[in-house]
Amino acid sequence: MRISRRTALGTAAALLSAQERRPRAREFGLRLGTLPPGAANAITDVAGVRVGHATVVEGPNVRTGVTVVLPHGGNLFREKVPAAVFVGNAFGKLMGSTQVNELGEIESPIALTSTLNVARVADALLDHMLALPGNENVRSLNVLVGETNDGGLNDIRSRPVTKAHVMEALRSAASAPTNAGAVEEGCVGAGTGTVAFGFKGGIGTSSRTTPAGHTVGVLVQSNFGGDLMIAGVPVGRELQRTQEGAGDGSIMIVVATDAPLDHRNLRRLGLRAIMGLARTGASGSNGSGDYAIAFSTQRGGEAVTNDHMSPLFLAAIEATEEAILNSLFRAVTTTGNGRTVEALPLDRVRIVMRAYRALP
Repeated sequence: MRISRRTALGTAAALLSAQERRPRAREFGLRLGTLPPGAANAITDVAGVRVGHATVVEGPNVRTGVTVVLPHGGNLFREKVPAAVFVGNAFGKLMGSTQVNELGEIESPIALTSTLNVARVADALLDHMLALPGNENVRSLNVLVGETNDGGLNDIRSRPVTKAHVMEALRSAASAPTNAGAVEEGCVGAGTGTVAFGFKGGIGTSSRTTPAGHTVGVLVQSNFGGDLMIAGVPVGRELQRTQEGAGDGSIMIVVATDAPLDHRNLRRLGLRAIMGLARTGASGSNGSGDYAIAFSTQRGGEAVTNDHMSPLFLAAIEATEEAILNSLFRAVTTTGNGRTVEALPLDRVRIVMRAYRALP
């Protein structure tokens, strides 16, 4: 975990230590869906995809950061990838989304951060992209930056994310070998200050493989409300932590696949990610910004036909559901900005799941 230099070392070490002790959903014993996960059960199971974080924890009030997803390690402006954005509810700020859907491609890294830092992250991404060899004469460039509002645990008006943090996240991603496996989850990067279902949210990831040999990987930044369901079990209700009419918040979902898909079917894949979100009990409230960014790493060849999309749809649904649960399972109790948000109490979750015969 990369922590801002101004963080007290003891706090950073304690956060990392506590997070490492918490299991992912599958390690907890859950088996969600029918398709098998990839080797690392992460978005990085899609060959070439890389993830980097910069975590910003400063003093008692700043809990935020940046997460970047690289579809590949090259110059994305010169080697654009097919893409689409599906909007579940547009109460949010996804900079660059209209051009993605107009042209059907992504030409920059995908960055996630907190609401009031979107412009600062976009400016840093522009600096990064314009400085790449081959882009010396570029005069128009569409960077893609999404957000959720972490203002409960983070002094969001201070806008503490800087160009240095964005570059740190990009270096972290670029230095990771392809198919490196594990991705940091929980209170890291853009998930440092987020809250989901009244518990500590964060970054989560998962993947699925299809019978045809394709992989679908998902990464989420969870920060929304509702009535938490785990494998169909009303855990939120049993823990007396439903949010019903107070479920405002947001989620950013990044869906990657190595299946050759065109813009139209990538948009349909993004829709299925929202269906995976629904499986977890999300309220889909008026104040929630629910977005899915879907891209394919295959930039040529014959596209998958409509008749062969169903396994990919199922993969996106299952991987999104599990990625959200991983964001909750891996997150730790966090105090910031005068507030403490408890982590999902896994011991109590186990009791509830066993009572419903949903765990061995």
